[in-house]
Amino acid sequence: MDLTIALTTILLSAFFFGVEVAFFSSNKLQLELDKSSEKISSKIISFISRNESIFITTMLIGKNISLVVYAITMTKLLTPLFDNFFISAYFLLLIQIIISTLIILVTAEFLPKSIFKIYANTSLKILSIPISFFYVIFYPFALLFLKGSKLILKLFCAQSLPKNKDFFKKTDLDGYLSHINNNENLSNNTEVEMVQNTLQLSTKKLRECMIPRTEIVALNINTSIKELKEKFIETKLSKILIYKNNIDNIVGYVHSSDLFRNPRNIRSLLLPIPFVPETMFAMQLLSDFIDEDKGVALVVDEFGGTSGMITIEDVTEEIVGEIEDEYDEDNEIFEKINENEYSILARAEVLLINKELELNIPESEEYETLAGYVLDHFENIPQIESIIDNKQYKITIKEVDDRSVIRVNLEIKR
Repeated sequence: MDLTIALTTILLSAFFFGVEVAFFSSNKLQLELDKSSEKISSKIISFISRNESIFITTMLIGKNISLVVYAITMTKLLTPLFDNFFISAYFLLLIQIIISTLIILVTAEFLPKSIFKIYANTSLKILSIPISFFYVIFYPFALLFLKGSKLILKLFCAQSLPKNKDFFKKTDLDGYLSHINNNENLSNNTEVEMVQNTLQLSTKKLRECMIPRTEIVALNINTSIKELKEKFIETKLSKILIYKNNIDNIVGYVHSSDLFRNPRNIRSLLLPIPFVPETMFAMQLLSDFIDEDKGVALVVDEFGGTSGMITIEDVTEEIVGEIEDEYDEDNEIFEKINENEYSILARAEVLLINKELELNIPESEEYETLAGYVLDHFENIPQIESIIDNKQYKITIKEVDDRSVIRVNLEIKR
């Protein structure tokens, strides 16, 4: 009889331990979406999940009751086994604790936690009926404990229990989208990619999507209006930065539409530009752009020097991909020369090139663009027709200036 009780309490402990782990490891968004199906298990889990505090408390109550009964039963089972050994009561107690602990750790904690964590959502659905049974049984006690906890906190700590956090987390949505991509074989998953790109904005820093310092078009504040007009026509840009003395002292920017006001000088056209650190996350900047009705910002490094600039278009392109408008350059980043050779702008990101052309150009924290890779390889600005050659590809330098590499030819070896 005692053995049966011990085995039962081990199974119950494994159940409560496992369900608790499965709940915290589960994708709440997937559980909520599954509720729309006709399966009773999905509806049960969705309801219970929305009452997180009560649910966790019921599982804790069941777990503790199981452990107490297990401890009492194991004491009864193990004591007769050591009666013939003339050992002290304290040593006997120590042996019982060690044996009981090892059994419960392996069978009711380590194994269930590993299994339930891997198959979290599936485990909750399969066990929905017993979960709901214990939820109903322990609900009054759980409610009593929670009310008592709130009262004690108010009396002695002058504070209340923290409110439940958001039911869905970013990781739930990201995991659900990955599940769709991997398992549903969507022929057109552009919308899914856009949502995933939006999620990544919260972890992408401005240095990863800004226009670098070397590509900024800027003019001195003393430049004439005639030269300013010519620069707008030449570059086809809508905004040009204005500096005083050098590019590390940006004082604002000029919009092309303001030239219709027949200004006398650049100072009368200057618009203020916000300064943002290159470590700021793109999502935060996008939010600031929208709140403040701004469209351009200057990115500065830790020393206050100009690191680059960024527009709302640059941030948006991180979500929807390249946006082509009348201000974009005519040059394509990739120009196909023949079946295995491309002419590529060196400002293209190595990650993008690897993805588009299925290559393995080395990536590093020291650089992000192809120009950075080339400069890192040669350790200086290479001469035109310099070559990087390996088994997979050959890069030939085609255009450089005094600061960086402009364009290269990339030949893929098939």
